Amino acid sequence: MQALGVVPLSHHATRLPTVRAAIAEPSGEPAPMGQKTKYNDSFFDKLFMSVFTRKMEEVTGKKTELDGYEGLVEISRKVMQGRTPLQQRAAVRQVLMSTLPPGAPEQFRKLFPPTKWSAEFNAFITIPVFQWLVGPCELQEVNVNGTMQKSLVKIQKCRYLENSGCVGMCVNMCKLPTQDFFTKEFGLPLSMTPNFEDMSCEMVFGQMPAPLDEDPAFKQPCFESICTMAQPKSSVCPKLKAIAESEQAESIVA
Repeated sequence: MQALGVVPLSHHATRLPTVRAAIAEPSGEPAPMGQKTKYNDSFFDKLFMSVFTRKMEEVTGKKTELDGYEGLVEISRKVMQGRTPLQQRAAVRQVLMSTLPPGAPEQFRKLFPPTKWSAEFNAFITIPVFQWLVGPCELQEVNVNGTMQKSLVKIQKCRYLENSGCVGMCVNMCKLPTQDFFTKEFGLPLSMTPNFEDMSCEMVFGQMPAPLDEDPAFKQPCFESICTMAQPKSSVCPKLKAIAESEQAESIVA
């Protein structure tokens, strides 16, 4: 699957260095589809996981007894329970805002206006800062609105998606909140295109996200064999249907 408005990866003129998470697999590569990749998390990896999990607990009032990445996934699943898609996104936004100093979005907009340089710089720093969350990823060139730029972060196999096994969690708790956070709060467009066939993902800084009714992610059924909340008879993940319904209700109210 390719990001909207993005040339296929085979057309990228340059492949830039990869920053790899601490994968514990003998091959050094993520495990095959259907298996969870083993990681040797560093002290700092575990620290980031703990901080983010505690922030989610504080904001949402939910608790987890699990540590490390398992705790992060469990608290994410609890955040989804009893909340509409819009409430889930609002909770994630609150968590993200709580990790920033006061006035950070305004300062970000001044430092990083929506330019090619800003897109490339933020893609560059995303890899070392967030590889603990998403796993191994690399920086690639991409065509954004007719301009080639090094602002595509290719996630090889998303750790969050493979550990949750949930399409709805991927979209509600990661894709949409992250897109909205950069595009609306920081003023720097970001599109995220998960590939549910191999659990890879393309993050393109400087690329406006697709409208929900045109986004192929919303046509994805559950991972029947690995998702604990799956509804096999549904052609589309029920959590995604709920998003469309919530968006429609919000537009009517507005």
